[in-house]
Amino acid sequence: MKLLLDFLPLILFFGTFKYAESHKDWAAGFASEHFGALVSGGVVGPDEAPVLLSTLVVIVATLAQVLILKLRGRKVDLMLWISLVMVVGLGGLTIWLHDETFIKWKPTGLYLAFSVVLAVSERFFRRNLIRTLLGDQLPLPAAAWRRINAAWVLFFAVIAVLNIAVAYSVDTATWVNFKVFGITGLMAVFMVGLGVYIHRVLPPETPEAPRSTEEGPQ
Repeated sequence: MKLLLDFLPLILFFGTFKYAESHKDWAAGFASEHFGALVSGGVVGPDEAPVLLSTLVVIVATLAQVLILKLRGRKVDLMLWISLVMVVGLGGLTIWLHDETFIKWKPTGLYLAFSVVLAVSERFFRRNLIRTLLGDQLPLPAAAWRRINAAWVLFFAVIAVLNIAVAYSVDTATWVNFKVFGITGLMAVFMVGLGVYIHRVLPPETPEAPRSTEEGPQ
């Protein structure tokens, strides 16, 4: 359930974009009729409609994520709050100004924010946020947690740069495919590599001493 909730905005963004891209005239009419008040000039063109509609959907989906967690009494992670601020701010600019550039910067801004938060927390506040999240499940030495935190900092920074490089090098449809499949694939590869490293440094379990079956003196 949590995994589905985490990926819900991305899935809805991709599905909305692909459908609207295949029905541009319908998407433009639908967006202009129902969401014209949110757009400067009140009219959405066929080439703008797919990204504007998918941006609107991802804003609503991210808001729904936070609302669902709140209603269930669950904690909203800092990263989700950052994601919400980014998607509402940059997504809102994309919709109002008819400019897809802003939503393309959203993953870069988000991953840079993650990278900075992890680095600053470790460097200046002596708080390893990755260890805070997973320390109870993985009894790793402090040096290993520092390396894992540094790996996440570097990975997020690389993805941030890679996203904007792709955004400015290809058309919007190709960027959407990269955002959904490329970044997700790179994340999966990174997680596998991280899992291999954790397996190597994870201390072996200490076997429990066998219980004595002998009875004491009567």
